[in-house]
Amino acid sequence: MTSNKSNANDSKTSPLHNARVAGIIYLCLVPLNIFCLFVTSKLVLPGDPAATVTNILASEGLFRSGIVAFLIGQTVFILLPLLLYKLLKPVNKNLALLMVILALAGVPIAFINELNQFAALLLLKGAAFQPDQLNTQVMFFLDMHKHGIMIAQIFWGLWLFPLGYLIFKSGFIPKVFGILLMIGCFGYLIDSFTFFLFPNLDVKIGRFTFIGELLLPLWLVIKGVNVEKWEKYTV
Repeated sequence: MTSNKSNANDSKTSPLHNARVAGIIYLCLVPLNIFCLFVTSKLVLPGDPAATVTNILASEGLFRSGIVAFLIGQTVFILLPLLLYKLLKPVNKNLALLMVILALAGVPIAFINELNQFAALLLLKGAAFQPDQLNTQVMFFLDMHKHGIMIAQIFWGLWLFPLGYLIFKSGFIPKVFGILLMIGCFGYLIDSFTFFLFPNLDVKIGRFTFIGELLLPLWLVIKGVNVEKWEKYTV
């Protein structure tokens, strides 16, 4: 009798546990991403290779910290779609699996892309180039890194659509979060493809459409999910 009651309680707390852990992980990514953006904006000056090189040499520790923060963020991110899969697969298992595939597809791209940052550092520490040549080479790798980020961002956007759709259809998480996430998907995609197709345009729609990625984890941590509605999918 006690065992059956315990199993029932475990069943009820499982979606809440998964939701809150997923929310915490999602929120942990926010300060890491903000720090990475801060480092890039402070040290890398587009169109001014000499100043960029000077900034990196003067703040090498900060530059390296930005790289490490990004790598930590991507490592932590791996857990997020897996937890959300456990939470959302009762709604539609195939769509939840697609969400995981799209989310994880961007991780190896992002990891490999960080080699461009390390390449810039290696040039600064040991390459025998004239100052102008060195500045040009360093800026080349930093530009390559920016292009790599925009490629990874395609997948950072794509996974939000199945995630948003699953939330919209679920009934155990407010539909508005699903709508905001699907809008966020198109924000990332528009930014990435505009960057590649029209490089002279400074389009950054994603800065206005990421609100769902802030509100959803807050909701998951504070409110979790409606367990009764979640359990209807498991009957």
